[in-house]
Amino acid sequence: MTQLLFSYGTLQQCDVQLATFGRELQGTADQLLGFHRSMVKIEDQEVVKTSGKSHHPIVKQTGIAEDRVAGTVYEVTNDELAHADKYEVSDYKRVSAPLSSGRTAWVYVDARA
Repeated sequence: MTQLLFSYGTLQQCDVQLATFGRELQGTADQLLGFHRSMVKIEDQEVVKTSGKSHHPIVKQTGIAEDRVAGTVYEVTNDELAHADKYEVSDYKRVSAPLSSGRTAWVYVDARA
């Protein structure tokens, strides 16, 4: 069984996908509705090493339909989704959210909000 996973950040990187899922994902462009994107400093050095970046994008729900965040939607297995959960640091939580394509996907959002 597959799930839809929307990424607006480092999960779009080939090296992060290989480290997290063991394969390169194929996805399609889409937009997350009702969210605003900003940046967060990553304290987990293993995640920084994997992504090559000390600051990662993060999104917070605004509730304003016109607010959109561009990214990519991927089909992943339940096991791969569990690997993504392990990759994401505690600043993020996984929620189901609407996309401009009309689909709904899992996305990692600001857990501090």
